[in-house]
Amino acid sequence: MKKKALISVFDKSKLEELLEVLDTEYDFISSSGTATFIKNAGYKVTEVQDLSNFPEILSGRVKTLHPKIFGAILYDRNNHQHLEEIEKENIVSIDLVIVNLYPFAEVTKNLSLSGTDLNGTVAKRTSSRLRRTEDHEDDENAEIEDCEQSYADLDIAIENIDIGGPSLLRAASKNFRHVITLSNPDQYDAFTERYKSKSLDLNYRKQLAAETFRMTSAYDAVIERFLAQANADSFKTNAEIDLTAENLLPEKLTLNLERVKTLSYGENPHQQAGLYVESNSKYRGLADANKLHGKDLSFNNLLDLSAAYNIVQEYGPEIPCAVIVKHNNPCGVAIAPNITLAFIEALAADSVSAFGGVVALNNPVDIALANELSQIFLEAVIAPSFTPEAFAILTQKKNIRLIEHPNFKNSQNLLDIKKIDGGFLIQTANHQLIDQTLLKTVTKTSIDESLWVDLILALKVVKHVKSNAIVTTQGGRTLGIGVGQTNRVKSVEDALRNFDLDTRGAVMASDGFFPFADNIHLAAQNHIAAIIQPGGSIRDEEVIKACDELGIAMAFTHIRHFKH
Repeated sequence: MKKKALISVFDKSKLEELLEVLDTEYDFISSSGTATFIKNAGYKVTEVQDLSNFPEILSGRVKTLHPKIFGAILYDRNNHQHLEEIEKENIVSIDLVIVNLYPFAEVTKNLSLSGTDLNGTVAKRTSSRLRRTEDHEDDENAEIEDCEQSYADLDIAIENIDIGGPSLLRAASKNFRHVITLSNPDQYDAFTERYKSKSLDLNYRKQLAAETFRMTSAYDAVIERFLAQANADSFKTNAEIDLTAENLLPEKLTLNLERVKTLSYGENPHQQAGLYVESNSKYRGLADANKLHGKDLSFNNLLDLSAAYNIVQEYGPEIPCAVIVKHNNPCGVAIAPNITLAFIEALAADSVSAFGGVVALNNPVDIALANELSQIFLEAVIAPSFTPEAFAILTQKKNIRLIEHPNFKNSQNLLDIKKIDGGFLIQTANHQLIDQTLLKTVTKTSIDESLWVDLILALKVVKHVKSNAIVTTQGGRTLGIGVGQTNRVKSVEDALRNFDLDTRGAVMASDGFFPFADNIHLAAQNHIAAIIQPGGSIRDEEVIKACDELGIAMAFTHIRHFKH
């Protein structure tokens, strides 16, 4: 008597070849959709409802959920009681389960649930912009259409939550001593080889079971994250973002990651590495960027590009910005009327450190900028686009990586995740810069309006520099960057190291408060005109007094920007 294989698959790739291999030893049992495919391929098949004597119901939501199916999979072939019950209920043994699931992640990736609640009703909006008035009737109609679309999207999401499939896979995997589980077409080739060589041993079955539980766990995590976000969205208005710990930092947080690329090695050649992204994430940042030219991106390239990319996003394309990063730290940042000038100024900030660095730009690369970029050895350049002329110039260098990322916008990562020994530290991402209501000039000397552009630039950069961090700027570019020193005096010294007599009117930003006035005296010796810092030291008055005596203006942001 032939063995029985239960087959119920959404993804039917490679299935016909597998059927040909199994046909001599297995009879096929299948749900209706897959049964049609098997029949059309020329093989006999018994439909699940004929085996269970119970029809598919609820528009196909219930197909395989029946004791005759699960009993056939789950019974222990070495348990006499199980064998007696199976015989009594006339249950036929199923020894191979081939199932893959509805593609929830793929289907829901671009769906919007911002206008629905989880009861399936259109969410009521409380934003004043959405309150019906004669002047905003068109806005409301448009919003109703958005809500109706969200309602339809929620229905799509719900119908792509697979119930029977994961249940079958988990049952078969639990009983791996007796049942083989195939949950992915990518497993078929290796299975076929083992099947033909009769090497379907226990360790292999255990491996398949582990892969299955990993897959079903990831599948559930995608659904959980999707519905949790939908629930959070139902309490949002267009003017509000719910960033409470209850929504972003639940008691249990599943990281559902999928590998999109195996890297040549990690930080060092003896380390293995891969690039992973969150499954079903609508925003993948650098993982969605398009490499146009050059060698494969390495682990270190990606780290440096991420650092540069995060800084350049501090400015929209209306303010051309160029960032140069070396060893995960910025060595030159500049804003200018055009992107070519921005790069020239960023390079001038520290041309020595820029050698072998990566460049991020928030405007397209044209021929003028390409000519400048080609004058220095760079590992990689990331920009919204490259003109054909610019591309032709830059590709004369064989190994430079040219990365196109047209979707330049502020990062949508809500969580910052760091690994420690034995655990993870998770915090909300640092997207805040200045709360204008808290910003306060604390010195007798006021801050000249002409200095604010440089102060804001210094603050935007210092946020991305390893603590203790000091950044000095002038004329729309960084002059010095004090990175990751163990005390703030050393960071100030590093940030002032390249100063000369032409730097009068420069400004300084600090990621944390100044604990002593010695930093202020160093700043004064190097002609710093204004300082921006969080404040909050027990010696704030001493620091402010030193500024007043030395003619330096100072503002408190009341926002610390440590980065460890």
